[in-house]
Amino acid sequence: MTPRTLAKKIAQFALAKKALNVTLLDLRKVTDMADFFIVCSADSDVQVKAIADHIADETDKIGARAWHQEGLSRRQWVLIDFVDVVVHIFHKDARKYYALEKLWGDAKIEVIADEPAAKAPVRKRKTAAKK
Repeated sequence: MTPRTLAKKIAQFALAKKALNVTLLDLRKVTDMADFFIVCSADSDVQVKAIADHIADETDKIGARAWHQEGLSRRQWVLIDFVDVVVHIFHKDARKYYALEKLWGDAKIEVIADEPAAKAPVRKRKTAAKK
């Protein structure tokens, strides 16, 4: 699996737990530290943990194990390192303070939106013929 594919999957895993403002930073032309950052926010420390746990569970299922994880005890900024992809899950106040998107302003930034569910075809009602 390519780092970009993994990053996109992780972004969707975060969205599944209602992560806010999910962004993908493409760092390939900026640094060799990592290829991508996924940055997202949560409204509460409980949600920060839920997002982190869900990402860990789902990436394990697809064979992508994290190399390092930190910040779960404080739940303000959880970092999950997959080597080529690094995930940053912030409590919304901490994200404003650290402003990673500004710090890595030279990176290409892509906002990741929740993929819409496929819509069922709309069936027209049959109306009774007027006499």
